[in-house]
Amino acid sequence: MLFVAAVIMTTAGCGHGTVGSAALETYEYTDDYGSVVNVPQNPQRIVSLSPAVTEIMFSLGADSLLVGRTEFCTYPKAALQIENIGGISNLNVEKVLSRNPDLIISGSMVPEKTVRQFAEMGVPMVCVIEKPKFDGLFQNITKIGSLVGHDAQADSLNARLKRQLTLLEKDSYNVADGHRPTVYYVVGFGNGGNFTAGGNTFINDIINMAGGKNIAEESEGWTFSIEALMDADPDFILIRAEDSARFCQTTPYNQLTAVKKGHTIALEDGILDLQVPRNIEVIRRLKDRFATK
Repeated sequence: MLFVAAVIMTTAGCGHGTVGSAALETYEYTDDYGSVVNVPQNPQRIVSLSPAVTEIMFSLGADSLLVGRTEFCTYPKAALQIENIGGISNLNVEKVLSRNPDLIISGSMVPEKTVRQFAEMGVPMVCVIEKPKFDGLFQNITKIGSLVGHDAQADSLNARLKRQLTLLEKDSYNVADGHRPTVYYVVGFGNGGNFTAGGNTFINDIINMAGGKNIAEESEGWTFSIEALMDADPDFILIRAEDSARFCQTTPYNQLTAVKKGHTIALEDGILDLQVPRNIEVIRRLKDRFATK
């Protein structure tokens, strides 16, 4: 704590709303958790504690403002050039403060105690969390654009993504048997339990927009029984690329029709599990794949 206090006094100007010794104009901002934060008008040194925030900032052309990112902020590759401040759940507060941020933007994974800690230190921290519906992507782009002074770029990005989405929706979608293919998204599997995205998630919306039917759409949580999975025997399995081989080799998952037919779709990190502009690309890819069932 003595180290933390020293960092605040020497690098943060003994309070928020500063860059070095230059005071910044601030305004009151209510974040997604309802916290009212005094946010600088034109932040110049931003630490991102969310891979989604980092990706959106790059999409807005605001990456030059980033002076810190988590070890999970790996897209685009240029993000790796930004100072790594470590993990999220085990956040290194001292490392964050050493970057002398005038604004911290986090997602939903940052523990509440960490949020309180930064608030007590007078460092402005805003939480922009993923939304349960797909349209929440546009809301978050607008919010982040406003926070970092890139409102026009946010409007332009949203307009471009919506145009792309409209074109995808206009594309004809046909399958030989006339029904939507059933889909299961693997969040977790094995002895620790089976987890997937239920109907109250933007991931469920993405599956629907791609022309699939989420077998867990009636579920509201993230848990899903192995019995329900085996009974549904979905047409397609969506899974993170690094987990695909192990899933396909593990009993009883290797008995699923989708595994036997090679209908396991391995996806890179972030394209489906984060609420980011790349969601449009995954809708396109899944739509093409489902149509070749």
